[in-house]
Amino acid sequence: MPHGASVIGSAPWNLREIPLTSTSAARPAAIHYRMIPTSAPLRLILASSSSYRKELLQRLRLPFEVAVPDLDESPLPGESPSTTALRLAQAKAQAVLDRYPGSLVIGSDQVATLDGAQIGKPGNHARALLQLQTMRGRQTVFHTALCLLDGRQSPPVAQVEDVQTLVTVRDLPDAELDAYLRIEQPYDCAGSAKNEGLGIALLERIATTDPTALTGLPLIALTGMLRKAGVTFFTF
Repeated sequence: MPHGASVIGSAPWNLREIPLTSTSAARPAAIHYRMIPTSAPLRLILASSSSYRKELLQRLRLPFEVAVPDLDESPLPGESPSTTALRLAQAKAQAVLDRYPGSLVIGSDQVATLDGAQIGKPGNHARALLQLQTMRGRQTVFHTALCLLDGRQSPPVAQVEDVQTLVTVRDLPDAELDAYLRIEQPYDCAGSAKNEGLGIALLERIATTDPTALTGLPLIALTGMLRKAGVTFFTF
């Protein structure tokens, strides 16, 4: 991971009045507005070990670094799926901010649920096949939680959101599910299918407000948060 600060673009802005003297005594001085940057260039860090989230963030063409948070991602007793995802997204961001004070840190976590029960990463072929067999013909809810933690402020300011995606898996025979798993081997994916790859052929329907949420990083929500934090995406 590079150690230098990453310049993202413009820092947060204040709108200030800049009075200009009029050339005519009969006309009042004109007031013009100029956007004034209020802080130094930003250091943007993705708090994740996920290659999928890294690839998604690269779409925004912003300089960023990656730091892996070290924490227990187990759900707490009695914790709802949404609460688990939001807590872990914030915990990942905070863990990285503790190591890199003053940074703008992105944390994200995803929890898949079927009939209210959490579905984790299968880890191997047998568990992945069982997941797909259980999910087929039914609707699974994916909670993709996002946290943007602004360490430039004291105390740090967090923006958080839980983006939900409803996924219906086709009612396919065991042989087809088994063949898919052997081809793509999505054993590190909750739900046992890569929707950005061949796994899309297993799906009957996806309903969401943010199409990148299912892959692990909701970019529509993230770009909105980054804009509020003063990040610009286009210059002209």
